[in-house]
Amino acid sequence: MKESKPYWEDLEKYAVNREPARCTSIPCPDRESALGGGPSPYYCSLNGEWDFKWSPCPGERPADFYKVDYDLSGWDKIQVPSNMELKGYGIPIYRNLGYTPSLGKGRLPRIDPKDNPVGSYRREFTIPEHWKDKEIYVNFDGVKSAFYLWINGREVGYSQGSFLPAEFRITPYLTKGKNVIAVEVYKWSDGSYLEDQDMWRLSGIFREVCLLAVPRLSVRDFFAWCDLDHSYTDAHFYLRAKIANRNETGSFPCRLQAALLDEEGGGEQICLMEAEAAVEGGKEETLILEQEVKNPRKWSAETPHLYRLLLTLQDGEGRVLEVRSCSFGFRKVEIKESQLFINGRSIKLKGVNRHEFHPVYGHAVPLEITEGDLRLLKAHNVNAIRTSHYPNSPGFYELCNRYGFYVMDENDLETHGLRHRIPGSDPRWRGQCVDRMVRMVERDKNHPCVIIWSLGNEAGYGENFRAMKRAALEIDSTRPIHYEGDHVLDISDLFSMMYAMPRTVKRIGREKVVRAGLMESNNPLGKTIFPRQYRDKPFVLCEYAHAMGNSLGNFQEYMDLFEKYPRLIGGFIWDFADQSILKETAAGEDFWAYGGDFGDRPNDGFFCANGIVAADRSPHPALFEVKKVYQEIQVLPVDLSRGRVRVINKYRFRPLDFVDLHWLITEDGAVIQEGRADLPPVPPQGDAQLTIPFQAPAVKEGAEYHLLLEFTLREKTPWAPAGFVIAWDQYPLPFKATASSAAAPPAPQGGASLKPQKTLKVEETKEAITVKGEDFSVAVDKKRGTLCSYYYRGREHISAPLKPNFWRVSTGNDFGVGNFVPLLKRDSCWRFMEKKRKVKKIWWEQHRTSLVKIHVFSRVPFGRKRLYTLYQVNGEGEVTVSLEFIPLRQLDRFGMQLELPGSLDRIRWFGKGPHETMEDRQAGGRIGIHSLTVEEAVHDYLYPQENGNRTQVRWVEFTDGEGRGLRFKDAGGTLLNFSAWPYTAEDLHRARHIHELPRRENITVNIDYRQKGAGGSVPGLLVLLDKYKLKPWRLYRYSFTIKGIEKG
Repeated sequence: MKESKPYWEDLEKYAVNREPARCTSIPCPDRESALGGGPSPYYCSLNGEWDFKWSPCPGERPADFYKVDYDLSGWDKIQVPSNMELKGYGIPIYRNLGYTPSLGKGRLPRIDPKDNPVGSYRREFTIPEHWKDKEIYVNFDGVKSAFYLWINGREVGYSQGSFLPAEFRITPYLTKGKNVIAVEVYKWSDGSYLEDQDMWRLSGIFREVCLLAVPRLSVRDFFAWCDLDHSYTDAHFYLRAKIANRNETGSFPCRLQAALLDEEGGGEQICLMEAEAAVEGGKEETLILEQEVKNPRKWSAETPHLYRLLLTLQDGEGRVLEVRSCSFGFRKVEIKESQLFINGRSIKLKGVNRHEFHPVYGHAVPLEITEGDLRLLKAHNVNAIRTSHYPNSPGFYELCNRYGFYVMDENDLETHGLRHRIPGSDPRWRGQCVDRMVRMVERDKNHPCVIIWSLGNEAGYGENFRAMKRAALEIDSTRPIHYEGDHVLDISDLFSMMYAMPRTVKRIGREKVVRAGLMESNNPLGKTIFPRQYRDKPFVLCEYAHAMGNSLGNFQEYMDLFEKYPRLIGGFIWDFADQSILKETAAGEDFWAYGGDFGDRPNDGFFCANGIVAADRSPHPALFEVKKVYQEIQVLPVDLSRGRVRVINKYRFRPLDFVDLHWLITEDGAVIQEGRADLPPVPPQGDAQLTIPFQAPAVKEGAEYHLLLEFTLREKTPWAPAGFVIAWDQYPLPFKATASSAAAPPAPQGGASLKPQKTLKVEETKEAITVKGEDFSVAVDKKRGTLCSYYYRGREHISAPLKPNFWRVSTGNDFGVGNFVPLLKRDSCWRFMEKKRKVKKIWWEQHRTSLVKIHVFSRVPFGRKRLYTLYQVNGEGEVTVSLEFIPLRQLDRFGMQLELPGSLDRIRWFGKGPHETMEDRQAGGRIGIHSLTVEEAVHDYLYPQENGNRTQVRWVEFTDGEGRGLRFKDAGGTLLNFSAWPYTAEDLHRARHIHELPRRENITVNIDYRQKGAGGSVPGLLVLLDKYKLKPWRLYRYSFTIKGIEKG
């Protein structure tokens, strides 16, 4: 095309010859094909192999490739849809914030002409014979970031705006027989300045391309919506249809018939409307149809009931010209009383942010993978999705309609690295911003799942946002508008923040003054927001619970606040899946890659790993926390000694007539009773008391008893089978042994029992103090003060000494500001504590003949007084280890670490599990007896870090295949944490990728009192609630026993 300057650098040229935006709709020749579910004969996919040539910059592109006779010999083949970089052309670039060097930040736009890769695409197609006399269009669902289009060597148009459709009328350019389509795609354009999202910078034709055949008189666009009466029973259905006449001259009469069919009611017709029009050639007429509908079934995320809207256009003689259809749900969105209402019920958004991304396909995510994502989310009690930060592919919305999700549909607009400058109120950017918003709203306006429009993300503030909102409301005034960057609260209908701490959220719930927009480049200290500004607006956390690696701490605290204060309507976790790309090492081994692994400079490293699931959709431990905290059924104790409980139904629209209640009683983690209880059909937002019909157990001395209640699906659903657990609660039962019923008196302190004890012998050398019993020996190294040997029945069970350990391998949050400024990454002060520890005093004493105590005092950096370690060995071979310390700095953990032989790789424990739990993320863990291997117990985060911790542990055993090994048991009543790795802590610290972790002969075991929390309230920073800190200037003390075991 002839240009004074390239369109991709011209702010006013974001669309040339592109058709006006419209709703997603495919023409069909008759009612049967519109309802049949198969492809329409008026549709032709251009997906598949295209001829392809990649060029590193515009100056090296094959400029004449669009000409029909251009020689394509030597060209490659590429699959459409796909991202060029994931097919081996150019490199993926990961940025969290900030632009790549290709996009200059001075005078905008300024794109490096030597670094703007170009993809040249070509293929042939043939127009079906039955498309004769039709208007032909080509539709691109997504091309990043800008492209030119030619048909048969003739220029057709240009478009940008990567995640939105672009449609072109190509009828005048077609010939009989074979036709040639040519597309020239630019990785960077001025539109790229509006696409600075936290994601991989990829390019190409990454969504579907298709041809559509349309009658010259047709339904170009339509919008269906409804209103509900004051009781939310009856509906008023509206339809606005635009009939276009593509004939050049003449007036053409037509009749439009609109029918609503019940998809789940056997196709029953509940509504029929008709209207007539005469449309002048080259013009468009708008028809408005409306009708009352008596008590239709309503759509919500809980009850996603759909109808099928069928539009039939006939000519003046009654012949069918085309039929179009779409899903329709009767639902009404309102903001009132500072809350968000659906169909008259105040709802809570239990949501996630979701990038449309896959480790193999990039942004070209196949629909079956998207459907798998939605099944996974539904099964884990997520009810809302924010399309961060761009409109998703059209099929996503249809799936959300059917599975039941509330969607915040977000405009493709983020200027994170320049939000203090653009788009703001700059009129040069207004056209593009409004264009993107309009195209999204027009495309998605008929989907009931879309309940909120979002103007964009982290793009500053200004008049351009007001213009976007006006444009959206001109199309659709039935949905509220969201924009987090509106800290004046005069544009957004919702008060929105990201990563507000629980204390801030609580202040908003209580209508107090808060500060918003902290750390933004145009307002780093934030802005004071007064209650009068937000009093009428519901509050939403558009991003919260940052799930980078071992994270998602404090999650339960947020949900407690959402449920306590009506104005807090929930939020969207950041985010669904790790944005990692599958890559091969030089040796051909697959591994998960992140920023920098492709030579991309600059990059933001592993900040792409924020998912509650991994890139391949395997669960991170955080997913189980989400399922528990987001569950819609809760049980509260009333009188547990008699089995009385209260069941609370948090669903807004569903009675509990679709679940069964299964209960279990455990004794020290082992199931001793179980059964089913009759569950009344608790109404939505209601509760009911019931009695669990268990028998009081014969109580054993010192035993713990727990009641577990599980709510399971009575019938299968599209997202889970019958019997699937959707909610559960667990409570300790108040059963204690009385003095008369005690099986045995309590054991005295020191690990000894009252039965006759076996005599111990102590040997002291220059190197060690060794305590020997009948079938065991225990040794403490005198120089280090560490338990260096536990020899039991002919086998050594310790491979490396038991040593104090206050360091944890850094999690993503532990890196803190180092995540953003790598030079500021610092190791914990406790990392080398053990190397610097000096034993100042060690001695032993023998009590009776069957108890030996070994005392160790050590000097430790950052300690207020000496670290005290006590080993008590009794005649049964049981060692009680006690540790005391007062730190001068906050601890990472308070515990001890040792190595066991690799053969002891079977783990069995009584505590929370089976998955990893952390101090501030353990609501999803069940108390019970769990069994895993060491390999199963570790958890591989994208960036290697502290992992595999289990909380509230009473005891843990490490055994070999014959049941021989060691048991560690809480002896101080504090309960324990433990973790076990097939590598060392230093291995974990040094590794940058999962595949770099070696497998050692020994097993590293951590036996801890506590670890500090994982955090997650603030991205990349360890901001903990006080109760999850291990604060300095406090005495920390705990004890545990070590005992050899041998099971027959």
